[in-house]
This record gives sequence, C-alpha cells and structure tokens, in this order.
Amino acid sequence: MLFALLAVVRRRPVLRLGRTVLVNEAQPFVEALTRVPLDRVAAGTTGGTARRLDADGMLFDQTGAAHRSTRRAVAEDLGTAGVARLRPVWSAVLQRRLAPLADGGTVDLVDVVAEMTGATTAALLGLSVDPHALSSAARAAAAAAARDHLPGLPRPGRARRARTTAARLTELVRAPDDPTGGAALLAVASVNTTLAAVPRAVAWCADDRLWDRAADDLTRPLLVTELLRVTAASPLLPRVAAGPGTVGGAPVRRGDRLLLVARHAVGAHRADPDCAAPAPAQLAQLVFGAGPHACPGAHLARAQLTDVLAGLAPHRPVVVAARVDRRSALPGWATLLIRAEPR
Repeated sequence: MLFALLAVVRRRPVLRLGRTVLVNEAQPFVEALTRVPLDRVAAGTTGGTARRLDADGMLFDQTGAAHRSTRRAVAEDLGTAGVARLRPVWSAVLQRRLAPLADGGTVDLVDVVAEMTGATTAALLGLSVDPHALSSAARAAAAAAARDHLPGLPRPGRARRARTTAARLTELVRAPDDPTGGAALLAVASVNTTLAAVPRAVAWCADDRLWDRAADDLTRPLLVTELLRVTAASPLLPRVAAGPGTVGGAPVRRGDRLLLVARHAVGAHRADPDCAAPAPAQLAQLVFGAGPHACPGAHLARAQLTDVLAGLAPHRPVVVAARVDRRSALPGWATLLIRAEPR
C-alpha cells in the first residue's frame, strides 16, 4: 500500500502530507540529506532501531565527531584495500557455488548470495561464524525490526520478536573487543542490502538478455551501475528532521518525517538499464545516499555485483523459478533458480 501511494504521487518533486514530507526528485533528495539536520535516533529510523534494541548503532545513530570518525574507519575497511582483502573470500564462494551451471545444473542464486555476503561480512568483522547462520540472523533481525515499525495498531509480540532476533544476531557477532555488539547493525546493513540487490540485478539481466554487456570488460562496469540504479536496494529512506530546513523549496520543521524515495530520485521508474546512454554518475550514486549520509559500502557493492555478473556471463543463465520474499525488510527474492541457457 505504501509503494502504491508513492507511485501515485511520484510526479511531485516534494509533497507534504501532514507532518510527512515525500521527496521524489534528485535535487530535493540531496538537500534533505545534506542541508537538513537529521535526528539520528528517531523512531522508525535505523539509528532509532539500534537504540531501542540496546545496541551500539555505529554509523547509524552517531552524530558529530563520533560519526565522522566511524565513517572514516568503515570507509577504510570497505575501500579499495578492504575490497582487495575481502575479494578472495567471496570469489571462492562464487567459484564453488556457480560450478553446477557448467554441467547443466540449477542454482538458487539467493542461497549463493546469502553464503557470499555472510562469508564476506564475517571476514569484514573478523568473525569465525557459519556464513549462512550470519545471513539468516541478519535477515531475521531486519525483517522483525521493519515489521515492528509498520504503521497501525501494534500487534501482540511484534516488539518482543524484534528484540529477540536482534539479541540473537548480537550474540552471534559479539566479540571480546566489542562488548556492545555494535557489529550487529553493520551485519544487518551489509547482508540485507546485498541480498536485495544482487539477485534482483541478475534477474533483470536475465530477463532483458544483457549477458553480452556483462561479458564485456568495458561495458560491465556501466551495467553494474545501471542495475544498482534501477534495483535500488534501499528504495525508501525514512528520516526525521532534527531542526528546520528547506527541501525543494518546501519548508521542513523539526520533527517532520521525511520519506526519501531513492528509486524515484534516480529515475528507476522512468529509464531501464542502458549501457549506451547511462544515467549521470552523480545521479546513479544517489541509491547509496549523499554527503555525510552516503553509504561507505558502495565500492564493495559494485565489486561484488561485478564479480557475480562476470561469473555468470559465460553461462548466460535464464531464470527457471522465482519466489518473492514477502517477509524481508527490503524488496527481494526468497528463491531465484537459474540455469545455463541451452546451447
């Protein structure tokens, strides 16, 4: 229902509905993230969830110098050197899990990506845990937290389930030098965005038969950026204003809820992936946020999707079955079965 409403009003760059401000265009989207003070711990935001669940939210609920310091540290871990360190981890998973395609076998890409992102996140956090267990716990925590923030009358047990799943994840990723379990929120972000983006990007590539673009070293980077733009792993960013400001010429007051529709801001509803005429880089980048609220994992996301497409391109896979994950925190597939195209 929410996305149906957003689709109806998407022609308006900015629209106020009571104390909620909908933002659909690129420039107001950037203004909301860079010129309006944001409440990092408001209910319904990621930072607010971290505080409610008694977890150290790291980037998600910090402000000022602490936020800048943590951003620098995470950016280093997920930058060029960090990706070079982590790449062998996910490459080994892809090589092993995609091998059945060469023999005509069927592969559940969602399960492959769950193992890939679980192994990568564990390596990033320095953990010795089962990749599938980490992915499953991160998905469950995100889904429970998302349901707990749905509008309407509170359902019995929903808040308790959110706390239970968060505690389970925190215990799984807790390390002696991390007594607050702050790594849990980083695991939630990494696992859920990857599981939302990569299978949907592959499905789009298969449906539109874009494997020639994926196989070409020159066009693959363009295809990756375009696929991330149209899939928009986090299509809607809920934020709350901590003070007054202006977005797209519309006044914003302290306490106003901002619904920043990333997929509208990057034109995902208007233009399909096009390597011949890709969207401007600055526009496509907005799926990862902007300014101090930009996702430091953008480089990692592009590298992983690049390697997934490179590994699949020789097989030119087709989708043989798919099932939507209706309980996930972000739009995605529960299963996506692929098989090499018959020759």
